Amino acid sequence: MMLMADLKPGHFKWQMQGDVAIITLNRPEKKNPLTFDSYAELRDTFRDLVYADDVKSVVVTGADGNFCSGGDVFEIIEPLTKMNMKDLLAFTRMTGDLIKAIRACPQPVIAALDGICAGAGSCIAMAADIRLGTPTAKTAFLFTRVGLAGCDMGACAILPRIIGQGRASELLFTGRSMSPEEGERWGWFNRLVPSDELLSEAVAYAARLNEGPTFAHGITKTMLNQEWSMTIDQAIEAEAQAQAICMQTGDFARAFEAFAAKRKPAFGGN
Repeated sequence: MMLMADLKPGHFKWQMQGDVAIITLNRPEKKNPLTFDSYAELRDTFRDLVYADDVKSVVVTGADGNFCSGGDVFEIIEPLTKMNMKDLLAFTRMTGDLIKAIRACPQPVIAALDGICAGAGSCIAMAADIRLGTPTAKTAFLFTRVGLAGCDMGACAILPRIIGQGRASELLFTGRSMSPEEGERWGWFNRLVPSDELLSEAVAYAARLNEGPTFAHGITKTMLNQEWSMTIDQAIEAEAQAQAICMQTGDFARAFEAFAAKRKPAFGGN
């Protein structure tokens, strides 16, 4: 295992509040767009979280009232127009690898979304396990606006599972913004909170999750991902095996002992 409290990334802010990691996309003058380097560093950070012993959950947010405006027009979009197919495919695979890494890390990932959440920023939010928004959060999958297909970074697979096929189809064909009210009604947002409470609520949410059986949370996340491609019979068997693994943990015993003693369990994550 490894410790990540002292991580010092070059392309976003990283801080720890207890065992909650906070990733802040931090180019507020341009509404926090991504670059080739920030994509890669985010991908590598989420990959490392698989082995992090000091991070129990992750909050992803953006600086100064916006989440992320997508890929930087002049640092990503313009260079892409001049690349050959081999380099283009290397780039699109890298962006997809970021989504895979967010989904594969065992920690619950909470996206705290305010203001603009567009393009690749929307896909990062889509990959999170929980999304909190504000009354001013606007989410758009803008790929058709720049002449591309809506099938970017797993959007055609993941977005319909969150908001439904028809609603996802509309957003991916038109590139229009999903309003905060639509987002909450459709299940994109787990809840809306005032902008000035967004980060504190996201961190508090993460901290509450961390009070639970975090090893078991990792199993839950794994099964939520893997069961997409299983039959019902396969899923039931996989869950039988997963739950048997959890029954071997100290947290399962702690829960029983706390129940018997009529007190709240103190989970240890193992």
